[in-house]
Amino acid sequence: MRSSPGLVPAATTTLVASVEEQVAAQVGGALEAVFEAVAETRADTAALLARVAAEHRRPATVDLAALRPGLHLRLARQELVSGVGFVAAPGLLTDVPAWLEWWQTTAEGGVRPLLLDLDPNQSAYSDYTHWDWFALPRDTGERAVAGPYVDYLCSDEYSLTLSAPVEVEGRFAGVAAADVYLRHFEAAALPLLRRLPGRAHLVNARGRVAASADPAHLAGSLTKGPDFGAVLERGRPARHDGTRLIPCRGVPLVLVTATR
Repeated sequence: MRSSPGLVPAATTTLVASVEEQVAAQVGGALEAVFEAVAETRADTAALLARVAAEHRRPATVDLAALRPGLHLRLARQELVSGVGFVAAPGLLTDVPAWLEWWQTTAEGGVRPLLLDLDPNQSAYSDYTHWDWFALPRDTGERAVAGPYVDYLCSDEYSLTLSAPVEVEGRFAGVAAADVYLRHFEAAALPLLRRLPGRAHLVNARGRVAASADPAHLAGSLTKGPDFGAVLERGRPARHDGTRLIPCRGVPLVLVTATR
C-alpha cells in the first residue's frame, strides 16, 4: 500500500461523517449499476475471444457482432448508460488495425452503432490508446472512471466513461466500457451532495471533478493536492488540508467535503 504524506485517517463517529459516508455509498451504488453493464460486456467479450482462440485463429470484426444482443439489452436496461461496447487493442483483429464495437442510445430511445473512420492516414482519432478510459485499465489491470471530458470520439457530449480491462489467456485484449452523459450523472449525484451540510464535490483517481455542489470546484476541473488514488487504494476516509476524503464504496470516485 502506498504511503501518502498529508493524508491522515478521518474519524467516522460524528453525525456529519456518517452522513458523508452514506452519500458516498449512494453515489457508489448509482455507478455500480453502470459497472455491472461493463462487467457483463467484459465477460461476454472474454468468452467470445476464448472461443475464437480455441479454434486456433485470430478474431475479426465479424466475430464481435455476437456481442450486439447483449449490448442492446444493457442500453435498454441501464438508465444511466448512453453507450456501451468493447474497444479492441490495436492489432487484436485480423481485418482492421483498430475497432470499437460500440452502440449508443438515440434521442428517440432506439440504439445505433458508432461508425468511425479509424484509418490512421485520415482520422485524428485512430489512436485511442492514450485516452484514460483505455490507458488506465490497460496499465493498472483495474476498472476506471475517466472524465468528465468532451467525448469527441463518440457523442460530442460531456461524459464519464467507466471501463475495465478484457484479457484472454492472460494477455490484454482491449477494454469493456460504458458512457454516462455528465448531465445525467449530475442529475443523480447533485441531490445527494446537497444533503451534506458543507461544500462537496466528487473526483476521480486523478482529481478530475465529476460532479460538484461547490462553486469553487466546477465539474471537469482538476483538484490538486491530495493523492486521491491512495485514498481509493486504502478504502478508508482521510483528511487533507481542511477537507474530508471519503472513497465511494466499490467505485473509483472520492467524495471531498470541506471541514472549515
